[in-house]
Amino acid sequence: MADFLTDYMLPLMLFAVVSALLLGVYAMMRGGEFARSNSNLLMRWRVGLQFGAVVLILIIAFLRGQVSY
Repeated sequence: MADFLTDYMLPLMLFAVVSALLLGVYAMMRGGEFARSNSNLLMRWRVGLQFGAVVLILIIAFLRGQVSY
């Protein structure tokens, strides 16, 4: 299970975070009506995706036994 998460889900999650970040930066650089309607939404998506990526990393670490409780 940890191998599937590491090999497939983690790169997919990181790609989603970077994509949301770049789209948000693009929206801010473009300015105008596009920025007003999209930049805040894209940055909120980025924060949510980053939270998901951190949770996924913690799950992988737990499944591999690197974190003990």
